[in-house]
Amino acid sequence: MFTSLATITPPDYPTLFFFERGQWWDYLMLIVVTVALTTVAWLAQRNKWVVLAVFIVIPLLLTVFWWPHSTEGTNSAGWFPIVKQYSALAGSLCLVALQYFPRLRYNKWYLLIPPFILAVNIIEAVIRDFQCFSIHGVDPSQGMVTWGGPWNIMNGIAGILNFLAISGWIGIFVAKGKSKAIIWGDLTIWWIIAYDLWNLSYVYNCLADRAWYSGIALLAACTIPALLPFGKGSWIQYRAYTLTCWSAVVLTFPHFMQDSMFAHRSAHNPTAMTLLAAASLIANIAVFSYHMWRIIKKKRNPFIQEVYSDTPSYARMVAEHASEDDKRRIAARLNASPHDLGYDAVY
Repeated sequence: MFTSLATITPPDYPTLFFFERGQWWDYLMLIVVTVALTTVAWLAQRNKWVVLAVFIVIPLLLTVFWWPHSTEGTNSAGWFPIVKQYSALAGSLCLVALQYFPRLRYNKWYLLIPPFILAVNIIEAVIRDFQCFSIHGVDPSQGMVTWGGPWNIMNGIAGILNFLAISGWIGIFVAKGKSKAIIWGDLTIWWIIAYDLWNLSYVYNCLADRAWYSGIALLAACTIPALLPFGKGSWIQYRAYTLTCWSAVVLTFPHFMQDSMFAHRSAHNPTAMTLLAAASLIANIAVFSYHMWRIIKKKRNPFIQEVYSDTPSYARMVAEHASEDDKRRIAARLNASPHDLGYDAVY
């Protein structure tokens, strides 16, 4: 039974459609968090000492000395946030290994790890969206107000479509040069936008009062680089690194989003939830439909070939970042040469 709009208790604070009407420092902190996450991810992509500090030394010290006590009495308490942190950390270290152990880059079983982790995270959130459909009020498992409704079903379907449109994992390569960026070209900018709409809707539906930072800031921190020259193609690396860092921040400073001066609550607006879920569903239907059309028209097998490796944007990424060996490997899967696909062009 769908939630009646009349049963949703409006917040007792002023709102601006999606969120509460905040102070100027709320908006400034949103920018600070976004820039900080992107900067740490950018540094970790390029420097092994930053990787060692951020992904190994600091988490180990916090696990032993701080996290067992820091979350007591907050909605970040319990085992689940710790598991979330270490699953994100495992994903990040998996990508780090690709950078520093070249033999792994051509191991098909190892290359399954990034899409597997991505898929598990999507499906986990889809299941949670469907669960939240029946929650109306304070969620006893998290202590946050959650209003279930048709938006959960719409967004859950969008997440399934987003998961089904993952492809090109076998074509992941590490960029030549200093950046060591991990390039996954089949995660196109349109797939990323559809993912962002779905994930933002999920956080707004199921973790409403965390959506300001865990939704907007966290997604912006990995999507903005993917739109810029230095980060094109490496969205998965920025997503893994920023998610790992943010999970650690939530455990280390659990009051930051809950009751500090920077806490920025949801408006719990059913119209906002509906519109966001509708945008998510429409975007993912469009991306999935085009993805299937291209697979059928081009006769691509998404398990052993890249679906988009003959597109101009993909060719540009390969030409600029791939080694000669990687160019030949990617082209060979389409029974073509690097020259045929424009991989030897100068941009």
